[in-house]
Amino acid sequence: MKRYIITGTPGSGKTSIIRQLELDKFSVVEESATDIIAAAQAQGISEPWKEPSFIDAIAHLQKERETRSSHTSDGAQFHDRSVVCTAALATYLGYPFSPFLTSELERIKRESVFQKKVFFIRNLGFITPTQARRISFEESLRFEAIHEQAYCRLGFDLVYVAAGNLAERVNSILTVLQLKDGST
Repeated sequence: MKRYIITGTPGSGKTSIIRQLELDKFSVVEESATDIIAAAQAQGISEPWKEPSFIDAIAHLQKERETRSSHTSDGAQFHDRSVVCTAALATYLGYPFSPFLTSELERIKRESVFQKKVFFIRNLGFITPTQARRISFEESLRFEAIHEQAYCRLGFDLVYVAAGNLAERVNSILTVLQLKDGST
């Protein structure tokens, strides 16, 4: 199986792209941070990103989802973010890397868990706040730059997906990978 990461700034349209790829019968792995935030908010923690355990909770869920999905597909699989994004989030929030986060970064590199090509979804020029996404557009641009640096430092090759409509963006990804009918 070839695992590809789809990443970018919050609100750039990553999840819409993942949903369309899923509808197109590709295997996908959900983003974890939003689910961690939603679960914490359901427990009355309105800003869980202020909790020291937040980063590791995301990294643990990402590893669990990656492991669970490792037997689901022989072709391409698309991941809505990765532990590299979690490291970028830790940097953005000013948290040091925990031993678990560091070990996960080392593991994905050592085991070549993901393909070197990472699809970096460009921002749309605006951001729509949600319960989980409470960031200004200006801050999202700073976060975007931290993401780019994190992936480049780990040796990934960023493939930029320009702003556009959903069909254009999905098509640009599939064209780069030369994917037809769900196979490589």
